[in-house]
Amino acid sequence: MDIPKTIIIAEAGVNHNGSMKFAKQLIDTAADAGVDYVKFQTFRAENVVVKTAKKATYQQNNMPDTDNSQYHMLKNLELSIEQHYELIEYCKNKSVKFLSTAFDMESIEFLSTLHLGLWKIPSGEITNYPYLKRIARDNQPVILSTGMSTIEEIKAAVHVLTKHGTDKQKITILHCNTQYPTPMQDVNLLAMQTISKEMGVNAGYSDHTLGFEIPIAAIALGATVIEKHFTLNRKMEGPDHKASLEPQELKSMVEAIRNVEKALGSSKKIVSPSEMENKDIARKSIVAACNIEKGEAFTEKNITVKRPGSGISPMLWEEVLGTFASRDFDEDELIEL
Repeated sequence: MDIPKTIIIAEAGVNHNGSMKFAKQLIDTAADAGVDYVKFQTFRAENVVVKTAKKATYQQNNMPDTDNSQYHMLKNLELSIEQHYELIEYCKNKSVKFLSTAFDMESIEFLSTLHLGLWKIPSGEITNYPYLKRIARDNQPVILSTGMSTIEEIKAAVHVLTKHGTDKQKITILHCNTQYPTPMQDVNLLAMQTISKEMGVNAGYSDHTLGFEIPIAAIALGATVIEKHFTLNRKMEGPDHKASLEPQELKSMVEAIRNVEKALGSSKKIVSPSEMENKDIARKSIVAACNIEKGEAFTEKNITVKRPGSGISPMLWEEVLGTFASRDFDEDELIEL
């Protein structure tokens, strides 16, 4: 049975710091790592946040400046329409798929014109009824992050999506924790399986922990999508850099995920081709414990069990006892009936 390939989304997010040079370098990094999608964020600051809103604690810690305005921070991280087109073309040239998350209604309308074929809904919009309703109208595949959410809120969001046009089987729900970085004791990875069982859809995992061992564990638990932030350098100033993977780490994560996919195999317990050659070497056969003459009965005293396993299996021990040697056997010679 073939194991379905996990969709890996490399979250560039706003780690371009408003620079097209950095944005393209992030695409280069994602393409080199072998991810499926490189994802940015599409928004207009004035549509997302009131001007008096303050930064989150992790944003304040990661951006040691005196300006505590979330609005000003986001305004400096916007990508223009023209920049979107330029990045999409750059992704095509690098053979990696472009994806972006919309954070306001205007941005949804714009991304809809790009026909990306996939919507990624961030955790913060899971209770945004008008947003969900508009996404549902396109009836495109949806990946829904669920940070800060209860199972009841997830059910409500899925209800809005399916009520207004999204086929439920097109929905993948990502378990997520939106603390940057997420403490290990708060990951609650098994909730991913609960979400899948409760909702009857595929589940995945959007990770904000340090390192990438948790995404690997998520693959082993059945994740069909993995999303992970990455950066050019964790020392760069910006809200998300410190909880992101650096280029070589991203590449290592992708390699590890692909290895785990292969290792999962099927549910059948079989002898693999690679271990067949060891079967005779590691297993044992019934052999002569001493010299045995033709016609002599095989007993507990004159036969024993030793390697290799190319003779009579010791599982036939009872059947061999009491039978008679058809010829002479030397000590350590494999018994033949």
